[in-house]
Amino acid sequence: MDLKQLRQMFLKFWHSDDEKISFIRDILVAVFVVLIILSVLWGYTGQWFGAPMVAIESGSMMHLDEPFGRIGTIDAGDMVLLVKVYEYEDIKTQASEETKGSQGFSSYSDYGDVIVYRKYGLLDAEQIIHRAMCWIDANDDGTYTVEAYDLYNVSAITIPELGLSKYKPPHSGYITKGDNPITNDRSDQAGGICSEPIKLDWVTGKARGEIPWVGTLNLFFNDLISGTFWNDKEQPTVYNVPQDSIICLVVLITVLVSIPVSLDIYDYYKRKDDASDTV
Repeated sequence: MDLKQLRQMFLKFWHSDDEKISFIRDILVAVFVVLIILSVLWGYTGQWFGAPMVAIESGSMMHLDEPFGRIGTIDAGDMVLLVKVYEYEDIKTQASEETKGSQGFSSYSDYGDVIVYRKYGLLDAEQIIHRAMCWIDANDDGTYTVEAYDLYNVSAITIPELGLSKYKPPHSGYITKGDNPITNDRSDQAGGICSEPIKLDWVTGKARGEIPWVGTLNLFFNDLISGTFWNDKEQPTVYNVPQDSIICLVVLITVLVSIPVSLDIYDYYKRKDDASDTV
């Protein structure tokens, strides 16, 4: 079979009016589009054949006095892309030189990178999304260095704004903290979330971009499948989604559904008018 015959077969398949062939064609087109989108996301994030984005379950990264709809920050119900990190330099901490000053690097309305990690590197541990505040070097002689806070070769680390007092971690790593000042008034390492600094290989990726509200659907179905709605001991994660985010999601779904419905209604009355004109 030559190239010309293959082309004719494809054109016949593509322009066929047979309902079964049209159904198969629509499925193939949908699969192709999904694969293209996934390839673009995988290529950008580096998370090949993994999850290129995550749904936010908690409000630990919320800011006070956010505008209606909460665009530009990370809130429960949002989805963010997860870019893979390979080296220490891939993550900019809030206290690093790159983030200082009015022109410093910022993300999600604050300075520094937001990272997603598994505490203690446990693969079955729940992923946590918090901001990288600084990097701690555990020196070979048992002392510590935190350049961002001008601490060099100290026997213990004290950084009051992070809740660290005479802190002696077992290894080097990132100090992390949620943006929400109400639920996260100190770093994860001081607040009992993860007592050890976050090693680079514990980091799943750094957050980039934001798809607001859509992750609420993911949280809802996860709660439904896991039976959390009927478990009195555990609150469904979808309850963490702010009310204004749910309102925005409902409006978004309504608009998306109304577009094809409106087109179908328009097409119906147009065909009806055309039929009446020919009578």
